[in-house]
Amino acid sequence: MADVDADDSPALPADPDPVREALIEWYETDHREFPWRRTEDPYEILVSEVMSQQTQLGRVVPAWEDFLDRWPAVTDLAAADRGDVVAFWSDHSLGYNNRAKYLHEAATQVETEYDGEFPRTPDELSELMGVGPYTANAVASFAFNAGDAVVDTNVKRVLHRAFAEIHNADDPDYETVANALMPAGESRIWNNAIMELGGVACGKKPRCDEAGCPWREWCHAYQTGDFTAPDVPTQPSFEGSRRQFRGRIVRALSNHDELTLDELGPKIRVDYSPDGENGREWLEGLLTDLADDGLLDVEESDDRTVAKLSE
Repeated sequence: MADVDADDSPALPADPDPVREALIEWYETDHREFPWRRTEDPYEILVSEVMSQQTQLGRVVPAWEDFLDRWPAVTDLAAADRGDVVAFWSDHSLGYNNRAKYLHEAATQVETEYDGEFPRTPDELSELMGVGPYTANAVASFAFNAGDAVVDTNVKRVLHRAFAEIHNADDPDYETVANALMPAGESRIWNNAIMELGGVACGKKPRCDEAGCPWREWCHAYQTGDFTAPDVPTQPSFEGSRRQFRGRIVRALSNHDELTLDELGPKIRVDYSPDGENGREWLEGLLTDLADDGLLDVEESDDRTVAKLSE
């Protein structure tokens, strides 16, 4: 993204420097300690970003550490068996097992297409399998200090509350405002700081005074008491969902070379009945989804269907 002049953004204070300095000082004084904030290794940061998608950070920390113990460098992950990576993902309840597949393929790309050296810009990083604009920008920022302003749900909430023009706009341009506010060449600390602000002080239930929010003197919401913010999509229930049963299938198959439908069914739900509502037809639908994602192979013959993890 091209540089944005703060003077061109009416949503910012006339002098944004004190706003910037206050946030960075607040972050540097005290912030949550996550292990990936202590590294600039793009591989380690990519793993943390992929794991953190729709997963609570407290659960990510031990999984991230275990993952790097097993595959400490991108070379190790690229050489790993994909089935082992998917099984690890499922065993650690990280959800959406196709992210494990994409992470493995991205590591292979780094090895084969980039000679083991990570690309450094958001556009280049977006060429890696499963790496979307947000993740590419986060890796570019935190590994290379070469990203744009990160705009996730937390950042949108912060900007919406802080600046009246964003709050009152029908279709606010969050990215333009975020990039205008970010100090040039400081994407690493700035993105960490504003995401921390959204996660600690400006959550759905704001903790302005308790968390010592550094933007209180400029904040539209704090001055007016109007803490409305963009709606945050409700995460579908995991219990009883297709995601839950897909994960159980992968875990079951990780402990067996292969299983037939009627061997697999009882391992993933106690009420499995071959000809019932939650029977073979239901199970075949889940297996088809997983096979389409490249996570397992399904072999059919005249008298039985067999599933096994892809190699």
